[in-house]
Amino acid sequence: MRHAIAALILLGLMAPACAEAQPSRPVVVELFTSQGCSSCPPADALLAELAKNPDILPLAFHVTYWNNLGWHDPFSLPAATERQRAYQRLLGTDMVYTPQMIIDGQTDVIGSNRAAVARTLAAARSRNSIPLTLTQTPQGLRVEAPDGAGEARLLLIGYDSVHHTAVPRGENAGRQLSEANIVRSFTEVARWTGHTLTRLVDAPPADNAALILQAPDGRILGAAMLTKTRVSG
Repeated sequence: MRHAIAALILLGLMAPACAEAQPSRPVVVELFTSQGCSSCPPADALLAELAKNPDILPLAFHVTYWNNLGWHDPFSLPAATERQRAYQRLLGTDMVYTPQMIIDGQTDVIGSNRAAVARTLAAARSRNSIPLTLTQTPQGLRVEAPDGAGEARLLLIGYDSVHHTAVPRGENAGRQLSEANIVRSFTEVARWTGHTLTRLVDAPPADNAALILQAPDGRILGAAMLTKTRVSG
């Protein structure tokens, strides 16, 4: 019964919201995962479901510390491992693990725990935010942040919509993995100090781009996404 209720809540979160309930930005869901982890495919599948909702920005960060345990994840990034360890320090968690979801930079949940993910998403949708703009121009991507209060880092993330991988070794040996919103690049493009900020930057080497404004304590203050910034080969 508990799983059924969680599924209904999750379906509600995935459905388009009515006009008056639309959030001012997507809720950011970061999944720390690895193709070498046998517990990760259910979390990867949940992230793919969340990617169908335009009110949610799900991002799969493939970490590196599974790479010496039978299978080297081709999408693993040192920056993903560093980001997860930064969250460990900010949130005071005991360890890093997979599959771990960090929602809006504030809450740590097991990435395959649908009930916990649904509850946390529901709470996150009511938070205020700073509206960001991410647009494509002939010269590159234009990123904009308005006036506001505080300071934060403006992060540009490149991610691919989907990849299918046959894994011959490691804990997932023999499986065909289908994974969504895989982070391919992660760059700080500016420091926001509460004043209007505009930058023109190169599009990341990925299908899609996302812009995140993150406070020093980890809170996501704003987010925007731009799909299909290039044609995937």
